[in-house]
Amino acid sequence: MVGARMAALVAIMMATATPIAAQVLDATYRGTMVCDKLPFTNDKMREAIDVTIAGSAANYNHVVRLRPTGVEATAEQGTGTINGQKIDLQGSWKGGDREYQAKYSGTFVRRSAKLKGTQTWTDGGKTVTRACTGAIKRPLRPFLPRTKKQAA
Repeated sequence: MVGARMAALVAIMMATATPIAAQVLDATYRGTMVCDKLPFTNDKMREAIDVTIAGSAANYNHVVRLRPTGVEATAEQGTGTINGQKIDLQGSWKGGDREYQAKYSGTFVRRSAKLKGTQTWTDGGKTVTRACTGAIKRPLRPFLPRTKKQAA
């Protein structure tokens, strides 16, 4: 009887405990970003983003597509920082007369992060800012590259 009560108490404690903080691991996190429509595009854009994290630093690439059937020759590229569970990214893109500066941020929960930010576009002397949201996720730990142990 005491064992059943102890098991019930442990179950209640586990159910009400605060969640364990995410562990941000060195890996490539992949996902998508959805950005609002621009004056010179037909619709919102949903494109791939890859974020590589090493320690407290991050580098990322984000596909740029301005037409429904083709990817721009160069991708948005940027860098960022990891501070605890928070991620901040800054980058840019330039193609012809168009260019933009991007800022995204988010918080990791388990093995993923939701991102939110803006892109500030310059096109023919006009400036347009659009909102973007997205998410990135890392593979499960067994699928991450293994670190090699050095011989003593």
